[in-house]
Formats: sequence, structure tokens, C-alpha cells
Amino acid sequence: MRILLAEDEPSLSRALMKIFERNGYSADAVYNGKEALDFLECGVYDVLILDVMMPVMDGITALKKLREADNSIPVLILTAKAEIDDKVLGLDSGANYYLTKPFDAKELLATIRAITRSTTAADCKLSFGNLTLDTATFELSSPNGSFKLANKEFQMCELFMANPHSIISAEKFMEKIWGFESDAEINVVWVYISYLKKKLSALGANVEIKTSRNAGYSLEEIT
Repeated sequence: MRILLAEDEPSLSRALMKIFERNGYSADAVYNGKEALDFLECGVYDVLILDVMMPVMDGITALKKLREADNSIPVLILTAKAEIDDKVLGLDSGANYYLTKPFDAKELLATIRAITRSTTAADCKLSFGNLTLDTATFELSSPNGSFKLANKEFQMCELFMANPHSIISAEKFMEKIWGFESDAEINVVWVYISYLKKKLSALGANVEIKTSRNAGYSLEEIT
């Protein structure tokens, strides 16, 4: 399962990311509603966790825009705003659940499981060529075998398979996977591209990662 967390308090965001990691979830962190909408346009997520009081764009505005765009991703509002009217506004704006701070980690994880339970197995899989990527288990498979991908390998592969034929720049990979605050050098992208290329070869994939000079990388069918 992949989570998008929109929380503007850095210490709480870091704590939540650690909770998700310890429980086997892949998660990306953003710090306002606009960033959340931007990330949802480029990545495939199973659930959005949304604070209300954030700079640039607040959570309720982001949620309304999301639903106006017919995006049905499960949304959990996680906020300090605990009045009944606040809860009603959040739920009426399209949230699936409203959880107030402070909260217990067990309740948070149970809520995530509950609001994503209706997702079917087909919704958790991306396919291109003879490859299938299970976004719930991180398993990349073909008729010849399978690999369970490491976290960043999975996120990179997911971007490729959600956007086949599209050129994705190294800078975009850095932004979406490593984040703006990462100390990683941009050549780490090529390292992970190399890992994925070896796995595609081992799986006998009929698709390949193509390099476009000075532009980026794309997932293409082998002709």
C-alpha cells in the first residue's frame, strides 16, 4: 500500500512516516494541499492522509478540488480541529474518515485499513507488456518469474508503469522519490535504473527502459 501524507508540521510528519515504514507501507510526505494535488497527478496512491490547517492550500480546499476532479482515492482527515461542525464539513467535503489529534497509532493504522478495504485486487495492479506490478505487495512479475522490489525500486517502477511511453526526467524521480530535502546525488537515479534494467532482463520482459539523451527515461515496448 502506498500512502500520501499531507502534514505541515515537520516533526509530526517525520513521526508518521516512521510509523508507516515500520508497518510495511510506502509513503510520500508533502506539506500543503497544493503539493498533495500535484503528487496525486503523477503518482499512484492507495490513500491520502490530509491535515486541514496547512499553508498555500488548506486541506478542505484540496479535498474539494480532488472530488471535483472525480478522484475517488480514500481520504483520511487527520487534524486538531475537533468541533462537530469541523467534522461535518470534512466529511461533507468528501473525506472517508475524520480522525482528530492527538491520536493513537493503532487507531490510525486500523482506520487506514478500514477505508482502503474496498479496494479490489485489480485496483492494486499495474500492467504493461508482459509485466505486472502489484502495488500492495511490491511484487514485479512476468510469466517467467517475479521479484519483490525494494521501496525506492518499487516507487520508480510504479512511476514508469503508471506512465508508459512518457519521458520522466532524473529531476522528477528525485523530486517524487527522494524528495527535496534528500542529500542524495542525482546519479542515484541511474543506479536504481540499472537495478530495474537487470530485473527486467531476468524476468524476460518484453519492455525496456529507454534513455533519451538530456531528457530522461521512459518505459517502452521492445519492437
